[in-house]
Amino acid sequence: MSNSAIAIRYAKALLAIGKENDRVEPYADELSSLVEVMRAEDLLRLLLDSPTFPVEKKSAIMSDVAAAMKLSDGMKTFLGLLVEKGRIAQLPQIYENYRRFADDLSGIVRATLTSAHSLDEKTNEAIRSGLEKQTGKKVVLNLAVDPELIGGVKAEMGGKLFDGSVKTQLKQIADTLAKG
Repeated sequence: MSNSAIAIRYAKALLAIGKENDRVEPYADELSSLVEVMRAEDLLRLLLDSPTFPVEKKSAIMSDVAAAMKLSDGMKTFLGLLVEKGRIAQLPQIYENYRRFADDLSGIVRATLTSAHSLDEKTNEAIRSGLEKQTGKKVVLNLAVDPELIGGVKAEMGGKLFDGSVKTQLKQIADTLAKG
C-alpha cells in the first residue's frame, strides 16, 4: 500500500472520529500545529521515524510533545496509534488529506490568490465572492504576493489555475510572435 493510500485511510478514520465527537476543525488545527512542529524539529522527526529507536520511548516522547502542545485526548490517542504502527512519518500527508476531507464535509474550497502587489480588502472580497458564485461553495483565500507577475492575478483552486497575470499574457504574445 502506498504512503498516500495509507495517509488517506488514517485521515478518513480521524475524520470519522472527529465527526462523531464534533471535533473536525479542532483536529485539523491540532494536526496543522503538530506538522509545523515536526517540520521545525529535525531531531524529533528523526527520533520518531527511526526504525531502531524503541517504540516505547517514541510513545513517551510523543506523549510529552502532545502534553506540551495541550492536544486533545482524541488526538493523543491518534498520535499514539501512528507511533505504534510506525506511521508518524506520514503525518504531513495525513494532514493534507484530512484538511481536504474536512473541507469537502464543510463545503469549503481553498484557493491561493497570487498578485503582483498586495490587494486591498475590497478587491480580495470581490474575487472571493466571484469564486464562491462560480463554485457554489465557501471559498477561503490564501493570499500571496509575487512581484514577477508584473500585474494581474493568478488563482489556484481545486487543482485548477486561473492565470490573468501580465507576465503570462506577455509570454503568450512572445510565443505567438515567435511562431510567426
